[in-house]
Amino acid sequence: MSERKLERSLLDHLRSLILELGKGFAFVGSQYPLEVGGQDYYLDLLFYHLRLRCFVVLELKIEEFKPEFAGKMNFYLSAVDDQLRHETDGPSIGIILCKGKNAVVVEYALRDSAKPMGVAEYRLSPSLPSQLQGNLPTAEELARELPLMSAAKLRIEIERELRLLLQARGRSTGSLGTGPMLQEVERNGIALEGVGEFEVALQAMNQASHGLDVDPDAAEQAIEVGTRLLETLKHLDSR
Repeated sequence: MSERKLERSLLDHLRSLILELGKGFAFVGSQYPLEVGGQDYYLDLLFYHLRLRCFVVLELKIEEFKPEFAGKMNFYLSAVDDQLRHETDGPSIGIILCKGKNAVVVEYALRDSAKPMGVAEYRLSPSLPSQLQGNLPTAEELARELPLMSAAKLRIEIERELRLLLQARGRSTGSLGTGPMLQEVERNGIALEGVGEFEVALQAMNQASHGLDVDPDAAEQAIEVGTRLLETLKHLDSR
């Protein structure tokens, strides 16, 4: 499965999960494009909530929470408010899914009601205010699916970095998948540690990518091994 198809499959799975929760979500788009200041940005998933009458932006991260995630979500929500929000709509809401040290981290980006629109008004909250409970998915509901989605998205990131690494060295990648690209990297004299471990982890990632059940421990091991490889690839690609 190509990187683009894999990413589409992952987002489709997450979209289906949100819609199945039956809390009034209407799907707007995946990798939804926004142009701000002449630059293109893409939202992982964009919904419109029919009960709350507002847009909901969902971003999936495969790493532990970083402060810049909040800044980017604030930027996205401000852009959605500026470009898509109707004057009768409520302020947009953001949901960030991240991998924590021992659990899934879910952060909700909600407008600070003490500040007017147009000010940097979005704050993160690990829990939902009472008026939103029952309308938005809870952290527990989202957490059940995150390990599998994280494993699938990690494979996408690794495949992307492998492609960039080979292309930067003048190698054609064509339609090569993750395994063949790893072999091509080694044939070109680029040493990567933990490739053997990753080949085992890749099996779990492939299962997750196709929506198959994966043992939770195997998924966590795959994420740990894949994260190390991804960091190595990013370091090589930045040289």
